[in-house]
Amino acid sequence: MNLRILFATGLALSLFFACNKEENYLTGGDVRLEFSVDTLRFDTVFTSVGSATRYFKVYNRNDRPVRIAQVSMEGSSNNFFRMNVDGEPGNTAENIEIPGNDSVYVFVEVTVDPDQPVSVSPFVVGDRIQFITNDNEQIIHLEAWGQNANYIPRLGATGEPSLLTCGNQEVTWDDPKPYVIYGALFIDSCALNIPAGARLHVHGGIAKNELFGTFNDGIIYVLKNGRIKVNGSPDNPVIIQGDRLEDPFQEEEGQWTGIVIGRESKGNVIDYATVKNSIFGVYVDSAASLLTRNSRFYNTASSGLFGFHSSITAENCLLYNNYNTAVQLVHGGDYRFTYCTLASYGVNAAALSMSNFFCYDDPTSCQVRGVNRLRATFKNSIIYGSRRDEISLADISGGSDPFLFGVKFENCIVKVDELLEQQDGLYADFFEDICTPCLQPDREDPLFVSVDEDDYHLDSLSVAIGLGEPLPEISVDLEDKTRDENNPDVGCYEKVE
Repeated sequence: MNLRILFATGLALSLFFACNKEENYLTGGDVRLEFSVDTLRFDTVFTSVGSATRYFKVYNRNDRPVRIAQVSMEGSSNNFFRMNVDGEPGNTAENIEIPGNDSVYVFVEVTVDPDQPVSVSPFVVGDRIQFITNDNEQIIHLEAWGQNANYIPRLGATGEPSLLTCGNQEVTWDDPKPYVIYGALFIDSCALNIPAGARLHVHGGIAKNELFGTFNDGIIYVLKNGRIKVNGSPDNPVIIQGDRLEDPFQEEEGQWTGIVIGRESKGNVIDYATVKNSIFGVYVDSAASLLTRNSRFYNTASSGLFGFHSSITAENCLLYNNYNTAVQLVHGGDYRFTYCTLASYGVNAAALSMSNFFCYDDPTSCQVRGVNRLRATFKNSIIYGSRRDEISLADISGGSDPFLFGVKFENCIVKVDELLEQQDGLYADFFEDICTPCLQPDREDPLFVSVDEDDYHLDSLSVAIGLGEPLPEISVDLEDKTRDENNPDVGCYEKVE
C-alpha cells in the first residue's frame, strides 16, 4: 500500500512539474531569436565538384526557454544546401527547444559543381532558412559560389564601392573565367581592357549603406582619369549583363544599374559587345566621350544610350527593348550615329529624344536650366517603332538660334507625325530641312523580319534595302557582313542573299 501511495505521489509530482515546464516556455508573438550571422556565406572557391560546411548559432537571450516550432530550408529542392539543427539532420526540423540564455548550432553544407552551366549552377547559389517561433518568422540567408569565376572585389560585397587603379597604365581582364562584379566598381587612373570573348556579370539589386541610404546596386563607373576599352570580335563579342542567368532571368530588364562614363573621361570604346538586362545601358556624362561600334544595347528599364552634354559616336549599333527612349541626348553635345537601328515597340517613349538644355528644377517651369549647343547627325539609320512619333526634338531657343540646335538626318527611315505640327509648327519642314533624303514607311510596308521575336534583320522585301548612301569607311555591318558598295542598306544589318 505504501508503494502504491509513493508511486501515485511521484506520478502526480512528475505531471505537476511537466505542466509547469510546459507553461514556462515563452509563448508571446514578440519572442525574437538572435543569430550569429544574418547571411551565411561560403567563400570557398570550387574548382571542381566539392562541398563545404559552415555553421551559425541561434541564441535565446531570454531567461525562460523558447520552443522553435519549425526550422526549414525554403528552397531545398535545388539540392545545393543541407542542414543539421542541434544534431538533427534534414531540411526541416520541428520543436527545437532552447533553454533560457542558451543557444543551439545550425550546420549547413553546400555542394556545387562549377563545371555545370549557369542555368544549373548559377554564379551565386542562394537559399533561405526560415525560423518560426510562436508564429513569428525570421530568416537567415545562405550564399555560396556556384561557379569558378573572378569575383570583383569579392563575393558578397553588395553596396560597397571598389576602386580599380593602375597608375595610368592598363589592366586586361583576359582570364577565361567570367568576371562577376559586386557593388560599384570605379575605374580611375587606369585603362580597363576587356578583350574578345570576355564575360562580365554585374550583381545588382537594392542595396543600403549609411552614406547613400537605399539605392540600386551593380554599376561600372569610369572616372575622369579612367577608361574602359571593350574590344570584342564578330565571333567572340563581349557580354556584359546581370549575374542571374537562369531561364526566367535571361531577358529581364533592370537586374543591375549600368555603365557610367563619368565627366571628362576620354577614349572609351565599346566594340562588338552586348550590354543588356540593366536599368540603363551606358550613360555618358558631361564632356566625356564614347565610341561604340557593332554593339547591342537592349532589355533596359530605361534608355539604352544616354548622353548628357557629351560626345558619342555609334556605328552599326542595335538598340531595342529599351523601356524608355532608346537613345536620349540631353543638354547638348556632339553625336554621330551611322548605320544604327533604334527600334521601339510597345513603349510609351520615342526611340530618339534630343534637347539642347536641361532643367534643374521642375521641368514644367524650367526656371533653373543649363543650355549647350547640340550637334547630332544620323546617317543610314532606322529610327522606328509603334508610336506615332519616334523622334522627339526640344530646342530651348525655339528655332531662333540655329547655332544652338544643329540636327541632321541623312538617308534614314524615320517615323514622325505630331512632331510636324507641335511647337507652333517649328518642325513642319522636317522632311525638307532636317531629314533629307528620308523615308517614312506606311504601317503595311515590310521592314524587319519579326518585331514580335525581336528579329531586326531586314525582311526580304524591306523598304530599307538599298536606301543608304555609300560610306567607304564602314564596309561591313553588325555581323561583319560586307555592305553593298553602291547601294547599301540602312540600319545595322545588311540584307545579304
